[in-house]
Amino acid sequence: MEHQENNEEYKGLTVNQGVEQPSIVNPYINLRNRPKRRQFSVDEYVEGIVKGDITMLSRAVTLVESVRPEHQAIAQEVIEKCLPYSGNSIRVGISGVPGAGKSTSIDVFGLHVLEEKGGKLAVLAIDPSSERSKGSILGDKTRMEKLSVHPKSFIRPSPSAGSLGGVARKTRETIILCEAAGFDKIFVETVGVGQSETAVHSMVDFFLLIQLAGTGDELQGIKRGIMEMADGIVINKADGNNIEKAKLAAAHFRNALHLFPAPESGWTPQVLTYSGFYNIGVKEIWDMVYGYIDFVKKNGYFDYRRNEQAKYWMYETINEHLRDSFYQDPLIADMLEIKEKEVLNGQATSFTAAKKLLDVYFNQLKK
Repeated sequence: MEHQENNEEYKGLTVNQGVEQPSIVNPYINLRNRPKRRQFSVDEYVEGIVKGDITMLSRAVTLVESVRPEHQAIAQEVIEKCLPYSGNSIRVGISGVPGAGKSTSIDVFGLHVLEEKGGKLAVLAIDPSSERSKGSILGDKTRMEKLSVHPKSFIRPSPSAGSLGGVARKTRETIILCEAAGFDKIFVETVGVGQSETAVHSMVDFFLLIQLAGTGDELQGIKRGIMEMADGIVINKADGNNIEKAKLAAAHFRNALHLFPAPESGWTPQVLTYSGFYNIGVKEIWDMVYGYIDFVKKNGYFDYRRNEQAKYWMYETINEHLRDSFYQDPLIADMLEIKEKEVLNGQATSFTAAKKLLDVYFNQLKK
């Protein structure tokens, strides 16, 4: 590069020519001969998980989340062999609107439970995926500063990947793997978008709803669907100038709960206030959770609910496989684009186009 400063007009001033910048990629690296990561067998996965190997557990969860057929085949075998070691945990679903303090609360809740009850804790944090880029931040773990470095905890942020509210069959399968690895407490944190709560409720023993005070009128947080599913409601950020608002919100929720039908479990949901940031009222919340677990184990509802959940997920798996089989059918894949154009051009209604596609699919099954 020629520098103007090296011109004779500027005597006494010299600028070095410089050197060509080296490539940021190591020129001597040979990617083709790079050793591939070793593929483990099903028995090696199961053996590692049962021994409590976190690395092996993480790799198995990655297989469960993968969409590749060969990964799914291995994952299903691993899950089947881990089933006899599962079922010995307390599963808690934690939900609430974005900003309610779910991740911060889980950090406090997790530390409290590990200190008071011992054992091991797994946190499955579902992060919403972008509809445009399909990416996820997976940053919930950064809010769990203390829990993320605790030797007895395992935090797994997972992308929702377009599933209903971020929780589906893969989350339930991950729970089985975590239980087989010796985790006797499982937290499932939802995205908190509304419909996801139904899916979470179908895979946990206790459903905890986190609410906020002072975010609108009392009707804003009192929604029948979500409140009827909640086994306990807690009002977060009950500190400073917000204490009175939190108490008032709790009173509104208690009054609303009296209007709903009695829960099938026979348990009367409680409404408590706490501050996750200042760690106030956390003990009372977990006294409530363990009080509920003791209550439903004595009256038999705990086992009944686990059986109902297993039945629910059997039907959900059937539905999922039928849907995949339909869309992966070569003839249907060719017809979909044609029928889509007919609908867009007004040549056929959505319902008639769908019926024709289904008729073709079912006729193939009969052959």
